[in-house]
Amino acid sequence: MTTASGLPPSITVSSHDLARLEALLDSPAASALPAAAALSDELTRATVLAPGEMPAGTVKMHSRVECEDATTGDKHVLTLVYPREANVDEHKVSVLAPVGTALLGLSIGQSIDWDAPGGRKLKLRVTAVHDDAP
Repeated sequence: MTTASGLPPSITVSSHDLARLEALLDSPAASALPAAAALSDELTRATVLAPGEMPAGTVKMHSRVECEDATTGDKHVLTLVYPREANVDEHKVSVLAPVGTALLGLSIGQSIDWDAPGGRKLKLRVTAVHDDAP
């Protein structure tokens, strides 16, 4: 997951999300998954802010994210959720899915390069973020 410059995009997460995600990563079921290491790496490099200090337009847990594939122009709308809440039919993507990990903490206008299942290359740019927390 890199930006056009080849570097990972800067990300911001709330201290609340960080605490819940670290607890998730400490669980035996999640820690055995390869995606757990990727999420841990993302959290290590994140800027952490209090929930009330989070900039508008930043992808948080339970955010509904609108993004566009810069290569194809395809538009996607997904909600970033915890693994137990994931549901493909409802476009709810687990934070432990590669694209979920990649989107966490991004802001409107930021892009990620992502290898989709089957080896297809995507360049997703965040176009809108809606905070629809349950």
